[in-house]
Amino acid sequence: MTRWISVFSLIMLISACASTGGQDVTTDWDEQTLYEHATAKLKAKDYARAVDYYKKLNVRYPYGKFSQQAQLNIAYAYYRLEEPFAALMAADEFIRFHPGHPAVAYAYYLRGLINFSPALNIFDRLLPTDETQRDPGTALDAYQDFAEVVTRYPDSGYAEDARQRMLYLRNNLARNEIHIARFYLKRGAFLAAANRANYVVQHYQRTPAVKEALEIMITAYTQLGLEQLAADARKVLALNQDNGSLIDETQFRQASGWFERTWDYLELDKN
Repeated sequence: MTRWISVFSLIMLISACASTGGQDVTTDWDEQTLYEHATAKLKAKDYARAVDYYKKLNVRYPYGKFSQQAQLNIAYAYYRLEEPFAALMAADEFIRFHPGHPAVAYAYYLRGLINFSPALNIFDRLLPTDETQRDPGTALDAYQDFAEVVTRYPDSGYAEDARQRMLYLRNNLARNEIHIARFYLKRGAFLAAANRANYVVQHYQRTPAVKEALEIMITAYTQLGLEQLAADARKVLALNQDNGSLIDETQFRQASGWFERTWDYLELDKN
């Protein structure tokens, strides 16, 4: 069997060696020793050093007893270091090389967490904004990652949490569309506003944004002189209010710190 070393692993190994001026204290360590030191660093939250050791383990022992655990822990460590690009690459590497492994469910779940909480840039830290007004790209990616867990691994220990995060993300994606619709409404682009609002009604049912979407449709259609469409929107709004179908925003509020909880790495069975 041909030995492989991923480009990602090789680049990181070279980088690690360069950063220490060529002094490598791990030169004489065997696989077990490397793994134990790496995991000790991981538990001590020294994630950078943990990555360094796990990378060296994977390069030296690509088919060793601890190689799969090391690959998965690299993704987790980069996630805790708030380096989403490197974390996603590591998670993808595990999925690609071990598609049938039971831990793939965790790898997809970890991908979702990485995209769910992308590292904030300095402007976000200094000037916090409504997260629903940001580019929804990572939110969409996270939604798709969690959907993989829910649909492909419904009995895994991550499925229920993934469902809750999907609901949260779906609500925010709907609100993002509402922000855009209101932007168009303020600038007199009434048809664009109505189309955006209609998209929310069609694709984000059972979210709090539906009520506001219908209200935007009523305003936009009225401004366009499309009285029948405005009347239809009023009728739908009234019917949903009467039968209690509209979701209140409080139903989507999460407990304090819910999406900032601490996640442990997954310990594989290496027997």
